[in-house]
Amino acid sequence: MNIHEYQGKAILKSFGVRVQEGIVADTAEQAVEAAKKLKVDYNSDWVVIKAQIHAGGRGKGGGVKLAKNLEEVKEKAGQIIGMQLITPQTGPEGKLVSKVLVAQDVYYPGESETKEFYVSVLLDRSRGRNIIMYSTEGGMDIEEVAEHTPHLIFKEEIDPKVGLQGFQARKIAFNLGLSGDAFKDMTKFIASLYKAYEATDSSMFEINPVLKTSDNKILAVDAKVNLDDNGLFRHPDFAAMRDTSEEDPTEVEASKSNLNYVKLDGNVGCMVNGAGLAMATMDIIKLAGGEPANFLDVGGTANAETVKAGFNIILSDPNVKAILINIFGGIVRCDRVAQGVIDAYKEIGNIPVPIIVRLQGTNAVEAKKLIDESGLKVYSAILLKEAAALVTKVLEEK
Repeated sequence: MNIHEYQGKAILKSFGVRVQEGIVADTAEQAVEAAKKLKVDYNSDWVVIKAQIHAGGRGKGGGVKLAKNLEEVKEKAGQIIGMQLITPQTGPEGKLVSKVLVAQDVYYPGESETKEFYVSVLLDRSRGRNIIMYSTEGGMDIEEVAEHTPHLIFKEEIDPKVGLQGFQARKIAFNLGLSGDAFKDMTKFIASLYKAYEATDSSMFEINPVLKTSDNKILAVDAKVNLDDNGLFRHPDFAAMRDTSEEDPTEVEASKSNLNYVKLDGNVGCMVNGAGLAMATMDIIKLAGGEPANFLDVGGTANAETVKAGFNIILSDPNVKAILINIFGGIVRCDRVAQGVIDAYKEIGNIPVPIIVRLQGTNAVEAKKLIDESGLKVYSAILLKEAAALVTKVLEEK
């Protein structure tokens, strides 16, 4: 689950990570009041207006602006709130900005130059270990740094038996070229950041940039946080941070029915039980000449209600020209799934696209008989190659 920058910063701050302070505003008028408060609390004459959407690259799309007085705060907040912000991570459709973060100016002049770094904590699945990835080249163009100068990206692997060690935090600070107070502050920053990552069951913490201020303090100017959905039952306060307006509406609807759904760009909708079988089904669709329109895993206890919900979600996509239901009856009996398909079909009414049902496993023969005798426009199959051939046939007929 993705969360907004201001929410990520609040989590970091609760674990002792120094952050760029800010106040959320829904209107330009609220942004002005926020700027006044930042002046009182942090003596910040200038403020940064930052769009709050679940995507990076906001600065490149015009979603981050510096305001040097209250008039500019009102003007620039008004420009950002309500805009359709397009960044390299949103796609061409962009995202609607409904709120901004009014943040203090941390690039003030002082005894030394400011310096931006990149730091992230994430799981290296190939190694089965958390890693801290970091670079001296922080800022908006970190993707180009990774592509063109990968030697400037460092990784520190964390042994799960002992966790992050002090020498590792010091090594990171050293590789970032820091010394003195900034070196000490960076080691504390890294330790607190890793503690926050582990304690919150996160799958990623990305801080870009981490800033060394002119008075040698280390703080998080941004915070991109992804929380592991499977750990949210331990963190109801984090679950409440979910902003469904930032998510695909069909994926939100699917989650209400406990369906694992991801929308894709193809023309064949698929409904499957089990993630591995879903991946194989999408391969079959491509081999049959189609393109998968979605990933939809109904889980191991598929019944009439989940099938009906799956139908409705798949059919909400106008690009869908056919639906392939591929169920392996291990935990669930195939004849019960078949009856669920028939019941859902009758309840929904006229379904404008052909449906292929492939049921294999417990009571597969009985399930095929139910489908064949239902009188509905449903094609049944037992073998996967039969299902693929039917996909090819119905697409050609379309």
